Amino acid sequence: MSPKTTKSAPTGGNSSREGLVTPARIVVAVLGVLALVFIFENTRSTKVRLIIPEVTMPLWVALLTTALIGALCGAFAMRRRR
Repeated sequence: MSPKTTKSAPTGGNSSREGLVTPARIVVAVLGVLALVFIFENTRSTKVRLIIPEVTMPLWVALLTTALIGALCGAFAMRRRR
């Protein structure tokens, strides 16, 4: 009797697709969709006072600008701690 030999099945190029859908990518996709919904729901213009001038801009631009400034301040504070 000859010993049984087992051959591994070829992957068929599937190894590059491993990890294509990860929890982190799902979260990023959901956040992207929520951001688009937020933008499309807040397109009306609003008046914003910037120290002296009064500017009219879409609400989502004002909120996004504020969020980016806050994120930059937070990143700067975390960088200074190290």
